[in-house]
Amino acid sequence: MTKKYILFDLDGTLTDSSEGITKSVQHALNKLGIKENDQAMLRRFIGPPLDESFEKFYGLDKETALKAVDYYRERYSDKGIYENVLFDGIDALLAALKEDGYIVALATCKPEIYVPRILEYFNVGRYFDVAVGSELEGGERRHKNQVIDEVFVRLSKAGLLENDDITTAKSKAIMIGDRKDDILGAKASGIESMGVRYGFAEEQELEIAGADYIVETVEDIRKKLKTL
Repeated sequence: MTKKYILFDLDGTLTDSSEGITKSVQHALNKLGIKENDQAMLRRFIGPPLDESFEKFYGLDKETALKAVDYYRERYSDKGIYENVLFDGIDALLAALKEDGYIVALATCKPEIYVPRILEYFNVGRYFDVAVGSELEGGERRHKNQVIDEVFVRLSKAGLLENDDITTAKSKAIMIGDRKDDILGAKASGIESMGVRYGFAEEQELEIAGADYIVETVEDIRKKLKTL
């Protein structure tokens, strides 16, 4: 087993969070007087920082984009967070990886304040050695590479790197995610990446981003890891 540290994205990789996210984005846009019913457009918000997506896709200035994020959280923090299901096979996969002896971490750009509630809701928190999310607007940790870097800081502090320093640990790590942000974040942080096709990536998104490996199904993740 050359890979030892397995980092998972959350939305679109472990959970199908599309309903809660897209409805909360619609809520925010409605409050700004923007009607959007195109699900393909709304699903683009799954993964990247929300304020950047509001700016990119709707041409909002920074101040208005941040207001949109506040509107989004009005709905998401009480309702949208639970409009969410684990992909079939995820619970079994995480249990198997722990049984196989991997160190398993969560690395999501979802604000960390939501992460414990989601892991508890799905009863999967016990599988993760550390779980790292982004900081809210104004914080420094917002992009995937920053989240990944923080994973290794926390693993080190917890004594879970054993005899590895952070640089060595990264050579034994892989980021598993469904969007280009996961792949590009892994590259920027200096670790390999595995893209999953069952998530929310657009056609050729994972290939263009340069994923080191691409798998089709949840079951394929463990099979691929055994070959690395």
